[in-house]
Amino acid sequence: MQQLMQASNGLSLGKSSFQGHNPSWRFRSTPATERALQYQAGQKIHGFTVKEVVDVPDLFLTAVKLTHDNTGAQYLHAARDDKNNLFSVQLRTTPMDNTGVPHILEHTVLCGSEKYPCRDPFFKMLNRSLSTFMNAFTASDFTMYPFSTQNGKDFQNLLSVYLDAVFFPCLGELDFRQEGWRLENENPTDPSSPLVFKGVVFNEMKGAFSDNEQVYAQHLQNKLYPDHTYGVVSGGEPLAIPDLSWEQLKHFHATHYHPSNARFFTYGDLPLEQHLKQIHEEALSKFERTEPDTAVPNQVHWDRPREDHVTCSPDVMAPDAAKQNTLCMSYLLGDITDTFEGFTLSLMSSLMISGPNAPFYKALIEPKIGTDFSSVVGYDGSTKEASFSIGLQGMAEEDTEKVKQIIIQTFDEIIANGFEEERIEALLHKIEIQMKHQSTSFGLSLASYIASCWNHDGDPVQLLKICDSVTQFRQALKDNPRFLQEKVVHYFKDNTHRLTLSMSPDEAYLEKQVKAEEEKLQKKIQALSESDKKDIYEKGLELLSIQSKTQDASCLPALNVSDIEPTIAVTHVEMGTAGGVPVQYCEQPTNGMVYFRAMCSLNSLPEDLKLYVPLFCSVITKMGCGGLDYRQQDQQIELKTGGMSISTSVNPDYSNMDMYEQGVLLSSSCLERNLPDMFHLWSDIFNSPHFDDVERLRVLVMMSAQELANGISNSGHMYAMTRAARNLTPTGELQETFGGMEQVRGGSQTMLPEGLQAKKKNLRYLVYLEYQVKFMKRVAEMPDLTQVLRTLPRIKRHILNPLNMRCAVNATPQKMSNAAGQLDNLMCNVSSNKKDRKPVQSNITEISTPTLRLCLIIPTQEPNFKPCQMKTFFPMPFPINFVSECIRTVPFTHEDCASLNILARMMTSKYLHGEIREKGGAYGGGARMGGGLFTFYSYRDPNTVQTLSAFRKGVDWAISGQFTQQDINEAKLSVFSAVDSPVAPSDKGMGRFLSGITDELKQAHRERLFAVTDKNIVDVAGRYLGIGQRTCGVAILGPENDIIKKDPSWVVK
Repeated sequence: MQQLMQASNGLSLGKSSFQGHNPSWRFRSTPATERALQYQAGQKIHGFTVKEVVDVPDLFLTAVKLTHDNTGAQYLHAARDDKNNLFSVQLRTTPMDNTGVPHILEHTVLCGSEKYPCRDPFFKMLNRSLSTFMNAFTASDFTMYPFSTQNGKDFQNLLSVYLDAVFFPCLGELDFRQEGWRLENENPTDPSSPLVFKGVVFNEMKGAFSDNEQVYAQHLQNKLYPDHTYGVVSGGEPLAIPDLSWEQLKHFHATHYHPSNARFFTYGDLPLEQHLKQIHEEALSKFERTEPDTAVPNQVHWDRPREDHVTCSPDVMAPDAAKQNTLCMSYLLGDITDTFEGFTLSLMSSLMISGPNAPFYKALIEPKIGTDFSSVVGYDGSTKEASFSIGLQGMAEEDTEKVKQIIIQTFDEIIANGFEEERIEALLHKIEIQMKHQSTSFGLSLASYIASCWNHDGDPVQLLKICDSVTQFRQALKDNPRFLQEKVVHYFKDNTHRLTLSMSPDEAYLEKQVKAEEEKLQKKIQALSESDKKDIYEKGLELLSIQSKTQDASCLPALNVSDIEPTIAVTHVEMGTAGGVPVQYCEQPTNGMVYFRAMCSLNSLPEDLKLYVPLFCSVITKMGCGGLDYRQQDQQIELKTGGMSISTSVNPDYSNMDMYEQGVLLSSSCLERNLPDMFHLWSDIFNSPHFDDVERLRVLVMMSAQELANGISNSGHMYAMTRAARNLTPTGELQETFGGMEQVRGGSQTMLPEGLQAKKKNLRYLVYLEYQVKFMKRVAEMPDLTQVLRTLPRIKRHILNPLNMRCAVNATPQKMSNAAGQLDNLMCNVSSNKKDRKPVQSNITEISTPTLRLCLIIPTQEPNFKPCQMKTFFPMPFPINFVSECIRTVPFTHEDCASLNILARMMTSKYLHGEIREKGGAYGGGARMGGGLFTFYSYRDPNTVQTLSAFRKGVDWAISGQFTQQDINEAKLSVFSAVDSPVAPSDKGMGRFLSGITDELKQAHRERLFAVTDKNIVDVAGRYLGIGQRTCGVAILGPENDIIKKDPSWVVK
């Protein structure tokens, strides 16, 4: 489950943007949309009345609004030709204290219900379904339960489980104690061991508040909206969570989880009638209408601005230890249910802060007063009344007044000068791109996009009419050229509801937290009688006994392995060349978009330059090129493309553990009409990038270093997994060097713990890697960057070389020949670079298949590589741990890979989940197989050695064969739900392009997955994971640990 501090809303082009949405799989009306258009306002269907039917051609969908007759429950159906169907129910949950009651309730309702009384049906359904998404979210003022699946039978199964969980949960006391908080003996079987706080949410929120950015964001919201529900921590403040009682939890459910307080959303190509029938019969028909008292009143506006100060933990990885202060000014804006006003404010926010042409970027970032904008910046429409925040992090305390003055002055300058027309056009172009780009999770993005506005009785359909807002915006500018300046005057210059919040590090911060928790604990213990302590011990044993029992899940619905498609859908690609460079062409319904990638080998790059490659990638598209300075370059990228990026890429070979490809990946997209402009920008980056502006480089380095330093508390599990793998394969150390900032959308989403998947919209997951962080920190501290600047042209000569390159283009069939011609022109324009370096041709691998004549892979082989074992502990300023153990196994095409995949999934659900989460209290944990490595992990974990012991016992459990055929079948369903997850048109063929894995190889692996038996699983568990057989690495990030420090087998950093 995921606690959302700021559930996104509004078409925002800053940090909370409507990005990656999937407006069309087709280009005309479809059966799903046509069917929905037949409904009429006033029509009665299965207890519901149709209120409105609206064609939304912008997003290729038909919206049907309904109301449930008996309960008043609101319903929105988005009919669209997309087989990845989604259901969501959201309840307005408005807590008035910091106990985290909506968050703990979100966890507890998923622990069993009237119809499905088994323990933990939510996690069990992960393995009995082919869902493409299952989760639950707690926002500041609503709780949402979404799932998606491509299988109609699966949809009905999941809907039944979700409806029963939300409206008829068991809410047992032991479930509350497990998921929320409890006092329990440290060793539940030893009554003489000390009493401690335990609980999944308790530990989750301790982890969440170890992140200084989240601490700041939470304080900012609480202090800007102090009068009602936004003045408290909906997820739970760790020291307030133990004040929540089981009775209070049940009362909150009774008053908030009622259909009269619910909003239902369905999306996709399945018939609406079936959804309505099932929802009415299984849930809503059993309720009568109530009048829920959950509305959020408007915040009383202040008559004068306020200031406040908070403290946080010092950041050991900060680019400059003397500059760790944050300052931000936050303004209360208008009601988010005013759709056009929200649209305007969101656009205005982007104009003020986004990119090097924005006024606040020029005024705050470029003078290098701080390292980056404050962690909360720009428009936020997640609360009933929106806010706008602007400020800096990584600044010195003495610059506080200076920053305040700059912010006020910048608003004055915006009022005087307005915004350039070209920048406004660039933003409107970005909206067009976002509407045309197709993601695989459009339904989920849509549910999130409308959630906040709908939660406060705004019109969700109006939000979807994006083109109407664009038209109205253009007209408003035409009618009044000072339209935006007047908004700035109203919302900022004349707005007295302004909070200036500063934050500074306190060396004793963690110590004070530990002391406060200990005082809270002792206060609880002192109030206990001997009888109470005996009761706690007995309840601890009872919970442990239930957690240890094999659960009967037969009451839950399930798909069968026979429901899985036996073969994959073939992706057709054509191979060709452009200017002598191999190109993979993949014709797809991309909705008028063109997607370009190029892989450039690093084989010829000298070793001394490799550490600089991530830096090169992060700055090469931001320094200027050709006749454009960096501001003009940014403007052209915004006007003509959907973004241009270069990132490091290390791909393990699919058949040989000691081979891999090292390179950089170029990625960009554009509307078809802008194809020549996009390739012209690439041509200038290849031929004449600018490497002469030291101050620009320093700004970019400072921002990168700050971003890396901010990443670890949310991504410690990813760091631990990567660190544990470091010495097991030749790619390990290179991935540590390069992986300083890896975005999940680039292909590393498999690193996310199962059951912990966050929405990918606007989210970036950072692999916080020691070498890169320290390197960027060192570069940021250099007084003179001239030497660094001189390395960049050297790297460019090796990397941006057509002789060491292969390309891929995804576009519509109608535009592919045009794209091929434009790409040929690009390669001819950059062919002069061929003279710079000799080609790397020594290791070219040709893969021949009926559909693929040539795929240029340039691998690196290290035949003398010797894996070695290492256990590494990183003391970090967190109250919780991230633990990983990694074992070298076999590559993708090996016959045992499939068995290890099934084993990892089965061990996670049938053993590790119970040991690490239910008993251990960690937020998550499990095992995964990939890249030739079998990896165990835990996330926000109160334990270390106990978790490592659970990993070992999980192997023993597998070797002993303590599982059933049903367990294997469920693991197969879970694995196939990931294998068969939808692939967007922009990404079709990318597995083949990046790693050479063809459809034939995928089908062979698929058949091996189907064929896995119990004997296979026991065999691979013993041969690869058993004591004496394994080559493993271990890594832990967490607070100081005396047991590990005293153990000489550990390397303590």
